[in-house]
Amino acid sequence: MLIGLTYDLRAEYLAAGYTEDETAEFDRPDTVDALDSALQTLGHDTDRIGHARQLVRRLAAGDRWDLVFNIAEGMHGLGREAQVPALLDIYRIPYTFSDPLVMSLCLHKGLTKLVVRNAGVPTPDFAVIERADQIEAVDLPLPLFAKPVAEGTGKGVCPASKIIDRRSLGTVCRDLLARYGQPVLVETFLPGREFTVGITGTAAEATVLGALEIVLNASAEQEVYSYVNKERCEELVEYRAVRGETDEEVRRAESIALEAWRALGCRDGGRVDLRSDGDGDPHFLEVNPLAGLHPQHSDLPMIATAVGWSYVELIGRIVRSATERAASGDSVDDKPRFAERA
Repeated sequence: MLIGLTYDLRAEYLAAGYTEDETAEFDRPDTVDALDSALQTLGHDTDRIGHARQLVRRLAAGDRWDLVFNIAEGMHGLGREAQVPALLDIYRIPYTFSDPLVMSLCLHKGLTKLVVRNAGVPTPDFAVIERADQIEAVDLPLPLFAKPVAEGTGKGVCPASKIIDRRSLGTVCRDLLARYGQPVLVETFLPGREFTVGITGTAAEATVLGALEIVLNASAEQEVYSYVNKERCEELVEYRAVRGETDEEVRRAESIALEAWRALGCRDGGRVDLRSDGDGDPHFLEVNPLAGLHPQHSDLPMIATAVGWSYVELIGRIVRSATERAASGDSVDDKPRFAERA
């Protein structure tokens, strides 16, 4: 197959004047190199497309691909991770990972929690603060945890994110509202173990790949998996491979993660993050349907390595899931809804 690659390179945005914080979720060149190499090892031809605007230009020029391997995060708006999938849907080109609806839903942590809670998945009680005048109405017991509703990579998360009094709640929420220009998610703080669970596949075919426990070192910012801890993870964080076969808490976390993945309609591969309460009961925190794919530093490939999968095997499993969906008509309609015009 000819597989196009869509991605956002951090260096390109930094060169254009964006900040380190604004570009924290974007990829390094070695991630794209590794992905390209893995796809070629699997026997595919590859074509590096780039970000959404570059995709627009290529589509307008008439370029097409059998499949697009999409890891583009997008820059602006709560629907930014849906931009590339939406463009590809317009042209009926199959692609890896979730569709625009699921990408937009899962980026908004508050809406995601509404869906999984309705599906019976345990998740901490929460409130979404859209304006400063809503802070006083938050009726949740302390301690609480606050973060931007639609950011990743720990953006906006620091030790102050753990709220221990009402004054701090107001200070932190006002700061996040001003800094990120989006709502703030406030939820019950969970003091237990933290896990990230890797999932591959779609719907009934989805399975748990494995799990890592996030263990903060003594020199890390404590109690929170913060932006600083993630940026300096090699020195501040231990990613401990854990197995549900020998650890009941991990087994429950993996079961909850798979239930949430299916309830949300996520596809092909990604991660679910969970944390346990004081009784050791895991709760859903958030899902990443567009997980990082750096072969050494991203959580999903690290989980694959921990269970004995190579990076090429992981990428092959994702591609197989996407192509099987395409063959069954799941990712594109069998017929156009209206006459296509040049």
